Amino acid sequence: MRLRVEFTTEPFDLDEAPAHALVAREVIEAAELDAVDVGPFGNTAEGGADEVLGAVDALLRRTLAAGATRISLQVNVVGEGEA
Repeated sequence: MRLRVEFTTEPFDLDEAPAHALVAREVIEAAELDAVDVGPFGNTAEGGADEVLGAVDALLRRTLAAGATRISLQVNVVGEGEA
């Protein structure tokens, strides 16, 4: 199964990326995922179910430890014809 995760971490800081946002980027970029898109207001990545779910677990644990007060995420099953 292939999954797509979309997430944001808060609180936002428009002047400088907060520590939790930098940690989120590190987690997603280090995971064995593809189609990674990291931006200031939202992030997406795709990959196999085990890889995405492992990355989500690490993302939640590490960003909360780094000061995130809210993490919004959505996980979707990606059909074979979708990109």
